[in-house]
Amino acid sequence: MKVQLPVHKQEKRTGVVADLTYQGNGVIKVDHYPIFLPNALPGEEVTFVVTKLTKNFAWGRVLEWHSKSPDRVDLKDQRYLQTGIAPLGHLAYPAQLAFKRKLIVDLLQKAHLDLPVAETMGMKRPDHYRNKAQVPVKLIRGKLTTGFYKRGSHDLVPIEDFYIQDPKIDQAILAVRNVARQYRLTPYDEEHHRGDLRTIMVRRGYYSHQVMVVLVTRTAKLSHREEIVAAIRERVPELTSLIQNVNGQRTNKLLGLENHVLWGQATIEDQLLGIDFKISPLSFYQVNPQQTERLYQTAIDQAELDGSQTVIDAYCGIGTISLAVAKHAKQVYGVEIVPEAIADAKQNAEYNGIENAEFVVGKAEEQMQKWQAVGLKPDVLIVDPPRKGLDESLIEAAGKMGPQKVIYVSCNPATLVRDLVRFQAAGYRVSKPIQPVDQFPQTTHVESVTLLEKMN
Repeated sequence: MKVQLPVHKQEKRTGVVADLTYQGNGVIKVDHYPIFLPNALPGEEVTFVVTKLTKNFAWGRVLEWHSKSPDRVDLKDQRYLQTGIAPLGHLAYPAQLAFKRKLIVDLLQKAHLDLPVAETMGMKRPDHYRNKAQVPVKLIRGKLTTGFYKRGSHDLVPIEDFYIQDPKIDQAILAVRNVARQYRLTPYDEEHHRGDLRTIMVRRGYYSHQVMVVLVTRTAKLSHREEIVAAIRERVPELTSLIQNVNGQRTNKLLGLENHVLWGQATIEDQLLGIDFKISPLSFYQVNPQQTERLYQTAIDQAELDGSQTVIDAYCGIGTISLAVAKHAKQVYGVEIVPEAIADAKQNAEYNGIENAEFVVGKAEEQMQKWQAVGLKPDVLIVDPPRKGLDESLIEAAGKMGPQKVIYVSCNPATLVRDLVRFQAAGYRVSKPIQPVDQFPQTTHVESVTLLEKMN
């Protein structure tokens, strides 16, 4: 039986935007049927055309604004919205912070959890904050071009100022692009699996100002190698590390596993909360160091460590939280599934002379069960899981271990709320307002820190 929808394709309508989705699109409802409108804000009256229909929702495009939100700001370049670089770039920053808090509040209400949520911790300068860029390279009108993909596609939009990246990174990308043009490197053609250069990756230390440039190529062969190295060295003043990463696979993965140092060091260095980190091309390292320090400091403050506690850091990555916590704890145990990250964590511990941190490779939920089986009794458990949140078996093992405190660092409010319900069932309660932290200004992502304490 065909479902009768309240609107049809190419239909024009006028309405008032009721809400903003978690992806940053405006919503207008027609007979309870949602129509998603990019670049539309709550309270705005707009005329729009319906562009795409599905059984449960539609997409539309704004044709005309009859009234505009007081929270709307003029974005200097609409390409930031088109590409998803800054999906909230048209929303004033205080309203962005309120939107991110509301994402958590709404999900808590849906789950019937009556929990306080603090105001979102924002940045003084909510732009040019990213310390890492991975920029695709394509042939456009016969010219090697860098930019960003249009949302939901592989159509490259040429961009030179990325708005949310460190300006020195943008400059380095343009310098490398111009060198690639000069020496006629061919951009990768994903359809025919041909070409030399796939991606340009640049990292820059926030405190150290050291720059790493990574040329991601399809094969190990790099023509004009010596000239290219000399030209990049000349045009990127803070260059510390120039690497060729070989990715010969037909894949969406940006980096391969093979790295060749073309010039300089294999790593760059930077600091977080006074700890020195060595960062390789494959290292996972937070892209907004200013807010990461505030996020982690909030977690450490909530743990109230006095030097006597044993701490487990599940999903420890390269040890960013573990090593900062080790200064204030008796012993720290970290677990992470990525072997290279654990190798980095061990190296970073040694580099900083930290001897009370132990790191193991494994799935967090399985390692937690192993630690629980051998009688490890942590005082504090810190979890910083990926977007999918925690495995139920990890929460079960945590319940049996019985740490007095669990600090949940979340990058996805939906899985956070689901996991809080599970922690409550395991005998834990949220004992402080949930603290949202804006790690990614101009985007719809929100991180948060939640303190759970064991109910006696």
